[in-house]
Amino acid sequence: MLMRTDPFRELDRLTQQVWGTTSRPAVMTMDAWRDGDEFVVEFDLPGIDPDAVDIDVERHVLTVRVERPPLDGERELVAAERPRGVFSRQLILGDNLDTDSVAASYDAGVLTLRIPVAEQAKPRKIMVGSKDQDQQAINA
Repeated sequence: MLMRTDPFRELDRLTQQVWGTTSRPAVMTMDAWRDGDEFVVEFDLPGIDPDAVDIDVERHVLTVRVERPPLDGERELVAAERPRGVFSRQLILGDNLDTDSVAASYDAGVLTLRIPVAEQAKPRKIMVGSKDQDQQAINA
């Protein structure tokens, strides 16, 4: 029997295995936004034990690592759509963020990180003076 191969179908299959699909992502999904003087990042981590979450900051690189352990061998799986194993996500943080004051909380399967803006990155006033006049404040 002669079978026709489609190289694009194989490429698509390999891409889905590496990068994931919308129903089964290969990485942790996240949202990030600025809220006043801090950045907020939320990761969806349903079914993860809070003790299995590891957050590390080194040289402005924030790493979130979690592990969803495999199911015990006594169960007969009917469907296995939730990825298991170790997952990691790295964010490169700019110099304008205070990496020493990152706060983390975990509630209802969502890991929330709050990263404050560094003081040196906040707007400030600079005084300008001259010989003949008093100093004036100018917004920087």
